[in-house]
Order: sequence, then C-alpha cells, then structure tokens
Amino acid sequence: MANPRALDKRRKSIKNIRKITRTMELIATARFKKAMDRASAATSYTQRITQLVNDLTRTGLQVSHPLLEKRDEVKKATLLVLTANRGLCGGFNGNLLRAGLLRWKEINEEVPETRLEIAGKRGIAGFKFRGYEAEHAYTHFEDKPSFDEVDVLATRYLDEYQSGQLDRLDVVYMKFDSIARQHVAIETLLPLGSLGAEAKEEETTGPQIQYEFLPSPESILEEVVPTSFKVRLFKCFLDSAVSEQIARMVAMKSATENAGDLIKQLSMQYNRARQGRITSELMDLIGGVEALK
Repeated sequence: MANPRALDKRRKSIKNIRKITRTMELIATARFKKAMDRASAATSYTQRITQLVNDLTRTGLQVSHPLLEKRDEVKKATLLVLTANRGLCGGFNGNLLRAGLLRWKEINEEVPETRLEIAGKRGIAGFKFRGYEAEHAYTHFEDKPSFDEVDVLATRYLDEYQSGQLDRLDVVYMKFDSIARQHVAIETLLPLGSLGAEAKEEETTGPQIQYEFLPSPESILEEVVPTSFKVRLFKCFLDSAVSEQIARMVAMKSATENAGDLIKQLSMQYNRARQGRITSELMDLIGGVEALK
C-alpha cells in the first residue's frame, strides 16, 4: 500500500513547482509583448528602407555599392549563431544548435578560412560540448537587445567586409512570423545582394515616382545601404528575442498544466491510500474486540 505521507509530500512539492512555472509563464508573457512591439517597429523600419532603395532604382539610378556586390571567390566567412542565455524554453536552443552545427560544417567544407561567433550562453556551451570553440562569444544580448549594442557588432562586420577581411556573413536565428509560427532561419547578410534583387524585382511595378535629390542620389545610397544592413542584423536579434519568450511562455504553460494533472492523480492516490489505511486500522480494531469476547 502506498504511503499517504509520502504522497502528500510529493503533492506539495509539485504544487510549489506549479507556482514557479506559472510565475515564469506570466513573466515570459509580459516580456513577449514588449519584445513583439519592438520587433514590429523594426520590421516597418526595415521595409521602409528597402522601399527607399526601390524608389531610388525607379528613378533610373544604378544601384551600385560594395556591400551589394558578391565576391568572385569567398575565402573568409563568418557564422553568427543567435541563441538564448537561459533554458526552459522548449526546443528553442536545441533547434538553433542543430541548424548552426549543420551550417558550420557546410561552411568549413566550402570556405578556406572560417570564423564562429555565438550569442547566448546556451549556444556557447552547446558548441563547446561538441568540440567547437567560438572566436567571439556574446552574453550581454538579453530579451531587450539595444540598437547601440548591435551597431557595434554591425560596424565591425562592415569594416571587415570593405577591407577584405570578410567575404560572407551568415546568421542563424529564430525568425518570428507570428505568435503561432517561428522557424529557424539561415540568412546571408553580407553581401547585401538580396536588397538589390528586391529593388530590381519591383523596378517595373507600381507608379513611377519623381524625386529631387540633395545633394545627390549616390550620397543618399551611401547612407542607406550600411544602415539597411545594421537594421537587418538588429531585426535578427529582435526576432530571436521574441521567439525565445514565446517558446518559454508555451513551455511553462505546458509544464503548469502537466503539474495540475499530476496533482490530481496524486490527490486520488493519496485519498485511496488514506482510506485504505483507515479501513485497515478499523479491521484491526474489530479483530481485537472479537478476540476479547
């Protein structure tokens, strides 16, 4: 027969765990709402910059910039993997690690000189456990990455690309599509060929817009293209932060519900064990009275 005292002790322990998971779920929900607002604002800004390049193209300006031109031969490549500093967020970190490891092996086979950079303690530990040491590791990007922090990283990438120290930059992160859908994305941010491609695709669509530029379209392009790269990299960090909070919110909600179901099962077992013990004691008492007669 099960021990009622042990069952009651276990039930109290699970109740305490349920309180913790419920609190973590509420915290993740609050952080998710703030992170989603910032990601939505960054999305609008990114689309507006892309639209500006498209408008410049429609005016007849030849879109030509070092960041838009692909290198004939890729000799130096960098892989940046964005993970979380904490766990308890379902398969968020695991999915990113698997995709990052696969991409890292592919880059090593294609490019002579490679460099691995990781953001997030979970990613750093995961790659190190598998024998890969990151040349640059970042742990200061939390659920609210600031543009100034990302700008330092983006400026270094731009300087390295323009000086020939970097030919390609790939980023592995969790892309946020909607509350119900997030998926692992691997994007090549340098060179910014996709930006020029989008401009060419939309060149013939929509009304022709006439602009007057001061001082010149080329000078505007010199400012817009680097800014576009910085904003796109910042958007990757924001998407990753939003997806992390969604994954933690879902994981903690599931854990809270499972704890509730387990408490119900333990309560039933406790009541049965307690009833069985009382019945056993009554039978012993009745048996003793019968023996005295």
